[in-house]
Amino acid sequence: MNEWIGFFLAMACLLLFSQKNIGLAMFLGAFVLGIFTIPNRLPLTIFSCISNPSTILLALIIGLIPLIGGILNETGQIDRLICNLRIGKKPFLMLSPALIGLLPMPGGALLSVPIVDKAGGSISKEKKAGVNIWFRHILFLIYPISADYIISTEAAQIELYQPLSYLMVIFVFSILLGYFFFLRDETGKIRYERDFSLKGLFLPLSVLLIAPLLNILIIKLVSLPFKEIGTLAAVTASFILAIVIGKTDLKMLRKIAIEAKPWSFAFMIMGIIVFLEVFKNSGMLEILEMIPMTPSILYSIGFILGFITGRIITPAGIVFPIYLAKFGVVSPLVFTLIYFGIFLGYVMAPTHPCVTLTISSLKVELKDYIRVLVPPVTIAFLIGLLALNMLGKVSSVS
Repeated sequence: MNEWIGFFLAMACLLLFSQKNIGLAMFLGAFVLGIFTIPNRLPLTIFSCISNPSTILLALIIGLIPLIGGILNETGQIDRLICNLRIGKKPFLMLSPALIGLLPMPGGALLSVPIVDKAGGSISKEKKAGVNIWFRHILFLIYPISADYIISTEAAQIELYQPLSYLMVIFVFSILLGYFFFLRDETGKIRYERDFSLKGLFLPLSVLLIAPLLNILIIKLVSLPFKEIGTLAAVTASFILAIVIGKTDLKMLRKIAIEAKPWSFAFMIMGIIVFLEVFKNSGMLEILEMIPMTPSILYSIGFILGFITGRIITPAGIVFPIYLAKFGVVSPLVFTLIYFGIFLGYVMAPTHPCVTLTISSLKVELKDYIRVLVPPVTIAFLIGLLALNMLGKVSSVS
């Protein structure tokens, strides 16, 4: 009985406090669950988590990512990149919010809204909101050096690059859905005010690409005691390159750090890892194993939690540990489908800050925004659910 009380109170902490501070929500959830289930072992469990080299390395990695985004934005590199994307109007409307979306900063959606609004021309305001949110976030599906993706794979206990081939299929499918529902009727061309600059395109793009490419290279060529060392080296290289390209001095770096708050991201990953470890040791895994629950139900729960919380990390931190308890291992394909289910709830969530900022900036009613998102989200959700059911039938036959 104590386990269930602790579990539901912990879930309440996650849902209530994750809107303000995900790290704090995770630590509170871990503390509440631990007090009810493993009170004597709780201090040692927390200490062993936060002193683990893998946790410390992950905290450093997650802390550096918003600094890279802050430097690219503050030094104007992301603006140069977008200005030199000499592509068609529709690809521009897809790619410009996606590239800005890679900058993990508060209020980042407001940076891409004016670009989409201006380039979108005759597209309705609610569809422009859909374009900004949908395409702003789908690159997260395949960009491995993002906090949401790193933490979700950690929660699922799966290697960082294992699901990428499946996620690439989901990514292409999402592009086609977004094109069909938001952009297929748009015509015209974009007029550029400046001449094309290869340097303006290549330099900021190299900052975004060097981390995943270098990380893959390190994994292939170097044997390391902790896999996170390679990821940290790759992200650090991206950070240094951003500083060099942007000619960032210490004064500007300090200003960027204050605005980006990298310590809050580091605190967040520590809280998540502590929660997962307490959850693993609480006895809830064994209890949940006895409850009838299918992958499809967990997929639906992930979607609902994504919609309720306006987050990816919080649902991932809840759903994947339960899946592990019930089914033993999260395969790359199952991870892809559940992660996508969470993502679909997340992009439509009224609690998602990017949604509220976008519709406020474009003066769009929430009901109108949800109305244009419902068709692509519903189709994607049902196809994901069907794929998960088919996967379950194939597994049971084999």
